[in-house]
Amino acid sequence: MSLLKTIDTAPTFAPRESTPVPERLIAGTPAFKTWAQDAAKDDKVRTGVWEATPGETRSIKGETFEFCHILSGVVEIIPDAGEPVVYRAGDSFVMKPGFTGVWKTIETVRKIYVTID
Repeated sequence: MSLLKTIDTAPTFAPRESTPVPERLIAGTPAFKTWAQDAAKDDKVRTGVWEATPGETRSIKGETFEFCHILSGVVEIIPDAGEPVVYRAGDSFVMKPGFTGVWKTIETVRKIYVTID
C-alpha cells in the first residue's frame, strides 16, 4: 500500500452513479457520479472525484469531516445557521462534523473530496 496518492481529476474508469435519497431531495433531479480513488471498505479516510448535476439536496455530515476542492461548476452552500456561500472552480472548503444545510448545485459541479469518518 502506497502512502502517496495522486488524485486523477479526469478518471477514465466508470463512476458509481446515484441519486439523492428521497428524504434529502429538496428540488430538481440531481444525479451524482463518484470516482472513488483511495478507499478500502474499512478505511476512515476516502478520496476521489465527485460530480453532481443541478438541484438542491439536504447536506448532513454527521460525524464526517469533508474537504472539497471545486474543479468545475458552481455550488451554493447554505448552512442551517449561517449565510449562503457560493463556490466556483478553484475554491476549496471544509464541512466539519455536525454540519447541516443545503447543497445547491447551480452548474454541474465536479470536485475532489477527502472525507474522514
